[in-house]
Amino acid sequence: MAHRPAYDSFGRSSERAPLRARFATRDRERSRSWIHGYVVRLAWTDAAIVLGAVFAGQFARFGAENALAPNGAAQVPATAVSIGLAVGWLLSLRAFQTLDRRIVGSGSQEYSRVVTACLALFGALAMVDLLFRLNIARGFIAIALPVGTAGLLLSRWLWRQWLGHRRLHSENVEHVLVVGSEASAVPMMERLLRQPHLGYRVVGICLPSRAGKPKSVSVGAGKVPVYGTFDDVCESVLESGATTVAVTSAEALGNDAMQALSWDLEGLDVDMMVSPGVTDVAGPRVMVRPVAGLPLLHIDKPRYEGANRFRKALVDRIGAALLLIVLAPILLVVAVAIKIDSEGPVFYRATRVGLNNAPFAMWKFRSMVHNADDLKDDLRAGNEASGVLFKIRDDPRVTRVGAFIRRYSLDEIPQLINVIGGTMSLVGPRPPLPDEVERYDGRVARRMLVKPGMTGLWQVSGRSDLSWEESVRLDLSYVENWSIMQDALILWRTARAVVTKDGAY
Repeated sequence: MAHRPAYDSFGRSSERAPLRARFATRDRERSRSWIHGYVVRLAWTDAAIVLGAVFAGQFARFGAENALAPNGAAQVPATAVSIGLAVGWLLSLRAFQTLDRRIVGSGSQEYSRVVTACLALFGALAMVDLLFRLNIARGFIAIALPVGTAGLLLSRWLWRQWLGHRRLHSENVEHVLVVGSEASAVPMMERLLRQPHLGYRVVGICLPSRAGKPKSVSVGAGKVPVYGTFDDVCESVLESGATTVAVTSAEALGNDAMQALSWDLEGLDVDMMVSPGVTDVAGPRVMVRPVAGLPLLHIDKPRYEGANRFRKALVDRIGAALLLIVLAPILLVVAVAIKIDSEGPVFYRATRVGLNNAPFAMWKFRSMVHNADDLKDDLRAGNEASGVLFKIRDDPRVTRVGAFIRRYSLDEIPQLINVIGGTMSLVGPRPPLPDEVERYDGRVARRMLVKPGMTGLWQVSGRSDLSWEESVRLDLSYVENWSIMQDALILWRTARAVVTKDGAY
């Protein structure tokens, strides 16, 4: 009688399963090796930049022939000071965990830790120098600090570009096995699918119950295979080659099962992530605290007042003033072009709603015919936007010059006047129209807790190509996780989005 292979309860050959598991395990080990190599490259790059910045400062201050020149009250040779500074700098970077593999490659926390480590080191040096009257050459440190900090940030950004490129080609990624119900797992999988540069590739899912279990789950335009139930997670890890397990239904597993799963995954060298069920809240607002033996997620209230608001306002006004000075020639050229191209005023002052629902007049270069608002009702049928937005890709009201300045966002430069005046910020939610705000529900209304911005997450994530729901989600995410470092990253990404003309019309 011919040998008939045995099959498990999921319809898979049990004889082939061990072979698949061996290949999956080998693939998992190979896929995990990239993170070690990436962190090592970052470490060597940090060392090279720190040494370069320190000795560049020494050269600028003392020259090439005075490397052993006495420095400070202790008469320590300049080279010895440079070596000590470089060692201390590298130790500071390690102390602030700038190479933590959980934060390198994505998010603003990596940049924030680098900046904090640099400022902490030089702040400590300044206090020691003042307290003990060492009189170490301040010009030397004044050169090394900005050069080194900028170099470290630039190197991290360049490494991210390299990593993102590889991830788009399915290399250097974490293979994620999702554990949870379809209702909780599909939204997470859809977000990971939309952002492949984050480096998470979903390889499968484990559902709560075996009864009526499908062979796959639809996610976007594709399907994710179902490997088993909550009781089969470890076997599914081996079979799928997963490097990370993401739990989206922790309450369904229960406390004991979650603890046992974490122990089992530790033995398999697999990371475990747990979704708290709170979307778009991250960063310093989130902290895990043990209470009665249970790890509870503590979420602080968003902090919009006090020192945070003062720092943001200071950066806004100084930045806007400098940008107006630098962009003055462009402003003049655009104003002349608008006046020659069509009848009407150069500027268009649109009523928008700002902080705490206060209306204000927003400055823009006029990009449409002078009676564009009167023609809006006639074009309602051609509206291509969703929700309360009104957008038409080939809007007949747009002038020739208007189409050009919209493409490069030049029409928005006069909003710098609003920033200086305090009604807008450089970064924030999209400034809404009054009729849009009238239709906001309680959730969307949280956008009005901060000033609207010239740019924001909506600007660097698709601009006019975004749906209403996605635009709202990004605005709320910004409001919930507002920080100076996030603003800096958004401004950087805005420059790239404007140059590439992504989603502008």
